Amino acid sequence: MQLTKSKIFLILSLGFMAGIFLASFFNISSMLIYFFLILAIIILILGYRNRIALVIGFVILFFILGAWRFNVDFKKLDNLNLNGNNISEKVIVVKEPENKGNYQKLIVRTDNDFKILVNAGLYPEVNYGDELDLNCALEVPENFSEDFDYRMYLAKDKIYYLCKSAKIEKTENNKGNKIYLAILKTKNGMEENVNRVIPQPQAALANGLLFGGSSRLSEKVSDNFSKTGMTHIVAVSGYNVTIIAEYLILFGIFIGLWRKQSFWFALIGIFLFVAMIGFPSSAVRAGVMGTLLLWAMKNGRLANSHNAIIFAGAIMLLINPLLLRWDIGFQLSFLATLGIIMLAPLWEKVFIKKHKALGLTEILFLTISAQIFVLPIILYNFKILSLVSIPANMLVLLIVPITMLLVFLTAISGFVFGPLSLVFAWLAFLPLKYEVWIINTLADLSWASKSVENFHWLWVMIWYLALATIIFVIRKRNTIIYVK
Repeated sequence: MQLTKSKIFLILSLGFMAGIFLASFFNISSMLIYFFLILAIIILILGYRNRIALVIGFVILFFILGAWRFNVDFKKLDNLNLNGNNISEKVIVVKEPENKGNYQKLIVRTDNDFKILVNAGLYPEVNYGDELDLNCALEVPENFSEDFDYRMYLAKDKIYYLCKSAKIEKTENNKGNKIYLAILKTKNGMEENVNRVIPQPQAALANGLLFGGSSRLSEKVSDNFSKTGMTHIVAVSGYNVTIIAEYLILFGIFIGLWRKQSFWFALIGIFLFVAMIGFPSSAVRAGVMGTLLLWAMKNGRLANSHNAIIFAGAIMLLINPLLLRWDIGFQLSFLATLGIIMLAPLWEKVFIKKHKALGLTEILFLTISAQIFVLPIILYNFKILSLVSIPANMLVLLIVPITMLLVFLTAISGFVFGPLSLVFAWLAFLPLKYEVWIINTLADLSWASKSVENFHWLWVMIWYLALATIIFVIRKRNTIIYVK
């Protein structure tokens, strides 16, 4: 195999990710890291004239770098010595609060720069950037189920303590970032504009499409989205981001920008979109993955963009290595994007160019590409298999872009001219009504979804090993053009 710069880059990135992966599941001690470090140095010294030896040496270095990076963050959990201590100090709300019906869920940062998840009463009403006097007893999160590691779920977001029954007093407003405060105010205003002119549950879907999140949906409708495999359309996914970017590019061209300028215009729009929903890790991932996917599709480089996707994943894990094992959103977003990159060119060559079918063929096979790569993760974590996912995606995805556009125009025109907002609301209501009806109808089928118990992690590994083997064989046989 010829070791080109592109392949070396890919191998080193995979080596780093492999180090984080193995450290996430097995204890890689400092002694083992030192052993591999010495081994890498010996290989580099003895084989400095041999390109393959140099690559092997650097792969080992990148591997131990990944393991070391994981251990740095993971060992922070061994130094949580404030459990049971009372805290009484000023804190800043660093994320939009969640209203849970009878209490507020807040994420605050202390002067010592660590985060606390706080459950407090509904009053006083709290917003992002508010300064609070916090009084409570700190607790280290506990796991209440073998199937869900709640402690690590919080730790991946740098939250190491809970305050379950906190007393809070607001001392100052708007101490957060002023630009971000303005963006949040705009976003909240847009949501209010939508809620004012579109009835439920269509308004919940509208805001979910535009800003992400299924929490606005009723429990029944949310369950139906899960049964039909359609939760991704109200998640902050690379798909949503790609749609938004597509519209921004078209708008940029419409106002007179060159295509290259429109692409950068769209990138700014993606940043603002991610900012609007609070820079959650899911949105940042979606922004990165959506941007890379858009870049690949616009430049006709879908078949050889795997390096960019792998590198993006490696950078995210360098920043936060706990994402790989304990952030399902990272796994789904990364794998779905990788699936499209790896498999879509095959569908394009064999099916899509020959059978356009008003874009339905492309939607079908892009959906299948993503589903093939994420299915084991869904089965392992959610233990549910949707049997109507493909027809649901076929019937809904085609009109999601126009729905998002009409919802956006409804939200924006509400700031300017109410009657115009009402016109766009009526236009948006029709596809929203259709989408909710399709999802509810398919979910009501007795065979819509099946429970899958005892899907062991070994099956996950076997699935991806088999998938990698199949792709490798296809590449060798030149069935798919897969260039460096």
